[in-house]
Amino acid sequence: MNRKEFLALTAGALAALGTGACERGDSLPPPPPGYLPPEQLPLARFPQKVPLLYHNDRAPLLETPLQYFQTDLTPNEAFFVRWHLAGIPTQVDLASWRLQIRGRVARPLQLSLEDLRAMPATTLVAVNQCSGNARRFFQPRVPGGQWGNGAMGNARWTGVRLAELLQRAGLAADAVEVTCRGLDEPPLPTVPPFVKSLSRAHALHPDTLVAYAMNDGPLPFLNGFPVRLVVPGWYATYWVKSLTYIDALTQPFQGFWMTKAYRVPDNPFGNERPDQPATQTVPIGQFVVRSIFVAPAGVAPARVGRPLALEGVAFDRGSGIARVEISPDEGRSWQATALGPDLGGYSFRRWRAIIVPTRPENVTWWVRATSRAGEVQPLQPNWNGGGFMYAVADRLVVAARS
Repeated sequence: MNRKEFLALTAGALAALGTGACERGDSLPPPPPGYLPPEQLPLARFPQKVPLLYHNDRAPLLETPLQYFQTDLTPNEAFFVRWHLAGIPTQVDLASWRLQIRGRVARPLQLSLEDLRAMPATTLVAVNQCSGNARRFFQPRVPGGQWGNGAMGNARWTGVRLAELLQRAGLAADAVEVTCRGLDEPPLPTVPPFVKSLSRAHALHPDTLVAYAMNDGPLPFLNGFPVRLVVPGWYATYWVKSLTYIDALTQPFQGFWMTKAYRVPDNPFGNERPDQPATQTVPIGQFVVRSIFVAPAGVAPARVGRPLALEGVAFDRGSGIARVEISPDEGRSWQATALGPDLGGYSFRRWRAIIVPTRPENVTWWVRATSRAGEVQPLQPNWNGGGFMYAVADRLVVAARS
């Protein structure tokens, strides 16, 4: 796809804005705070994408509808989109494009896509999740993109280990960090370029990849073609799209996107009080354990005495999911769910349960996950002013009628 074709398709994207076709029955109770009925969720179709939930177009913020989480892997065409700078790449000339590895290395490299494909490949399945996923549910509300639970996706990523590239380049012994930058450009000179850094140890971790394939196909332009950084178990701010520049540094990086943006209170769930902001913050890092309802979600009608299937997904920072449980009584008792296939510690783990309402009433069900590392999804909400790392057990209102 060339630039003209891309822009022509994008120009018509907002014309595709629509509303969900489902309607809530008048007799249904409201959903949990933050959930919106389908008719309030506008859709837009962008190049190489099915209609996605629309948040912004400059830079693109598009959310995956929950139905696409009913399979183990999120389809490329339904994968969420989040860019920071309006000047996103709309074409790449592969004949001239090179991945450049520079800085404190013995042998600077310039590698074509074919060069990367010729190297030993690594494949893994991993969740890519925006730091602000589920921001809409924070109470009190916080500014920023008002994502629901769809600012994430699960994909099979194939590429070259970043460690392999750094070793070929001869990473110097005194290099302490590696920065990564893509092809997106700031709209104004006063806007800092989007550059993220990894520690030396993290850059050399065997699961940190430069990926050129997503679900066994090329990356969509909106998801980082031709290559992107894959940092399993860490929030998507580190997964630099259209990766082109890798620089080894002898001092910690002091750029805006590490020292000012994407920082959270220095505690396990990034907690602070609205009236008492944290004084100690750190760059956001690894996922907190999460599980959500996928189908149904928000509020669901049911019939007394008839089975109702509940399903969802769970994931953590990499140890894998040990169990997922649901509760009809605010966590006083828990029921086990059936777990789906295990595609690896970084992947979604789908879960499923059957409930049978016994009387006409509205019941709020909770779901929580426990990781193999022993981390348990909290029942009390976390909160921070950035709207990051939302973690609390998800809710579903089941409205049973005779």
